Amino acid sequence: MMNDCQTRALGPTRAVARHTLCLALAGAACVAAGLMQGCIAGAVGAIGQQIERGKKLDVPAAYDGLEGKTCAVIVNADYATLVEHPAVVSNITANVAVRIRQYVKDATVLTPATILNWQYRTPQWRALPYGEVAKELGVERLVYIDLYEYRLNPTGNSYLWDGVSGGNIGVIEADGLAPDEFVYTTSIVSKFPDKEGVGKESARREDIERGLLTLFIQRTSWLFYRHIEDKYPQG
Repeated sequence: MMNDCQTRALGPTRAVARHTLCLALAGAACVAAGLMQGCIAGAVGAIGQQIERGKKLDVPAAYDGLEGKTCAVIVNADYATLVEHPAVVSNITANVAVRIRQYVKDATVLTPATILNWQYRTPQWRALPYGEVAKELGVERLVYIDLYEYRLNPTGNSYLWDGVSGGNIGVIEADGLAPDEFVYTTSIVSKFPDKEGVGKESARREDIERGLLTLFIQRTSWLFYRHIEDKYPQG
């Protein structure tokens, strides 16, 4: 370690050079510390984002009027959808009904087979007032799903998968003051897969349809009972 006399003996040039070197080393240490702090902050931020994306929400029923009631789930779709996807109505009917029966307290749900048979035997059922439909089915609540869009490919492009299922959901209270009017309505739109550009060679038709229907049925049935869902859902 040099004392002040030895530093003066070095002459002004060497003394300045030594002082400059000390400042440079100190500056480098500060930069390194800053970079390290930046890396740590970036890592913490990334972990925080991952935790946020993985959060779950406890969501109450949007409509809880099915509890303790007799109800039926009925699905309507246009002719083109029925021709191209003949099983979609029965699939949605059955699975939404099963979930309501399983998770809605004391709900008595008409069997899907009974509803589908009634629709088949009553071809003019779409022209009936909603209250009359509920009366013929013998239920207090009618969950009506109007499937206005259902496709697996983009319009005009059969080489890509781009599933979309959209429906208007309404509830009729047949024992209420206005049995022909909806007391609750909402819309559900589900998409699968959750990324664009998925070609036909990358997935099978049945897998795309299964994924799409699972999302739509889940989100539709969730309307009627308390459930846990992702804070940032996909599809």
